[in-house]
Parts: sequence; C-alpha cells; structure tokens
Amino acid sequence: MSMILSASVVRVRDGLPLSASTDYDQSTGMQECRKYFKMLSKKLSQLPDRCTLKTGQYNINFISSLGVSYMMLCTESYPSVLAFCFLDELQKEFITTYNMMKTNTAVRPYCFIEFDNFIQRTKQRYNNTRSLSTKMNLADMQTEIKLRPPYQISVSELGSANGFAHLSVTEYKGTGKISAAPHQRLEPVTLPGIVSFVLSLLCGALNLIRGFHAVESLLQNEGEDFSYVIAFFLGTAACLYQCYLFVYYTGWRNAKSFLTFGLICLCNMYLYELRNLWQLFFHVTVGAFSTLQIRLRQPQGKSPDYNV
Repeated sequence: MSMILSASVVRVRDGLPLSASTDYDQSTGMQECRKYFKMLSKKLSQLPDRCTLKTGQYNINFISSLGVSYMMLCTESYPSVLAFCFLDELQKEFITTYNMMKTNTAVRPYCFIEFDNFIQRTKQRYNNTRSLSTKMNLADMQTEIKLRPPYQISVSELGSANGFAHLSVTEYKGTGKISAAPHQRLEPVTLPGIVSFVLSLLCGALNLIRGFHAVESLLQNEGEDFSYVIAFFLGTAACLYQCYLFVYYTGWRNAKSFLTFGLICLCNMYLYELRNLWQLFFHVTVGAFSTLQIRLRQPQGKSPDYNV
C-alpha cells in the first residue's frame, strides 16, 4: 500500500530531534529505517537541502531549511511529488509556529512534541491521495523535481562502522561537490551580530591607528620597544579575523573564534602600560561579545526555492 509511515523534525547542526510522529509499526523493516533516520540526522549539515534514500521497500525523503530538517518515511511506491509536498507543508507550518531562536536554543529532544498533532493530521490527508489530488495543484512541485531532482543517497554511502553512518563526499546534481565547510551557509544576521561586527571593526581600526603611531614613535626614538608595534597589528588582525568568522563558515570555526579571542586578550595584556583600564575593558569585552555572536550564528540548511 502506498502511504506515509512516519515523519520527524530535526535540527541540522547537531541532529537533535525536535518533534516526530508516533510510530506504531514495530516490524524489522521499520526498525532498520529508524536506524537510517538517526544516521542521516547526524550528517544533515553535509548533505544537500533535498535528498532521498531508498532502502528496499521504503524511501526516506527530507528537506532542510533555516537550520531545520523535515524527514519522512514512506513506502517505495509513494509518489515523490506528494512526498516533497508533504515535507514542504510541514516546513511552512513549523516556521510559522516557532521562531528561529527557540529552535536554536532547544536542549531537550522532542521539546516541540506538540507539533506532532499537525504532523499526524497532515499525514492522514496525504495518505488519502484521492481527496488530496483534487485540492492541490502539483504542477509547480513536479516541475521543480524535474529541474532539480532530489539527491539520491545510496545505502552504501552510509557505511556500517559501529552501526553509525559515514557519508562520503559526493557530487550533487546542480551544485558540484558537497563539503562540510567551505560553502556552508550561515543563519540570518541578527541585530546583536551586526553590533558585534561593527564594534570589532572599530577595535581593529583603533589598533591599526595606534600601531602606525607606534611605528612613527619608533622611527623618531630609537629606544622605543618594537614589540608594541607587533601587539597593535596582531590586535588588528585578530579583530578583522573575528569579522571574517562571523560572516563566513570555516572548519573549526568555534575553536578559531576562541583562539582569536585569546590573542586579543594577550595583546591587551601586553599593552597594559599604553592603555587605561577602560580601554582595556572595551577591547576585551568587544572581543568576548564577538566570540559569542560567532558561536550563536550557526550553519543552516539551504532554503528550498520551491513553492506548492
């Protein structure tokens, strides 16, 4: 029988399940598919925004948008266009119901379990395809799938080491090579993020100006310490690198931001004699604030560009 069996909502960056439908089927095939669900949820940030995994008599489809992924399990005969229409409907309702801050700060699994009610109602509608087909215009989705078909994940790509997944870097039609870091999009910029970016630029400019003054002083007085010049320019580089980390995603991004903040602290400790306490407090506080904003601005899934 052609039908949707289960669905879930998962956070992309760490695979935290936010909500899921209640599954009553305890067959061996379903148990195996639940394992695939867990495997895929850990690798969502490395995958395209729209994918399909065929597992014998079942298919797992998912889309990712704004840091959240919407996954569903259906029988292999269930129409692909209806599957992605179903996921698109879940996505629109979830984005409307919950703001991004809530999903980003969630710490408990299934903390949006009340969304299960909407999943169940929608699943029932999509399983009654006769009445559904008369109420929906599927032309847009059919065209979108033809132009940009979902990436087909093979079971062999998941691997089987210790029962967990290992997804290889593969080519996705229309996007070239998939990688975990270089082309990853970040969540939309917030007001505190803009403030931290501007303040980091300001601190970098202040360090740069003081660095040039230190160079002039060094040229005029041979007894001046050249290490102060190095400290000012290192401080400038650290502030500008924080701006870069805030705007672009790189590998080990959080670790790099903490190391950069450490460099800012060391530079200001060395410049203790040239700055008063308020200046030192300002530079260190801005560095800490920028580090926090880098940590809060997480990668997101690619937002789908189709509408139903």
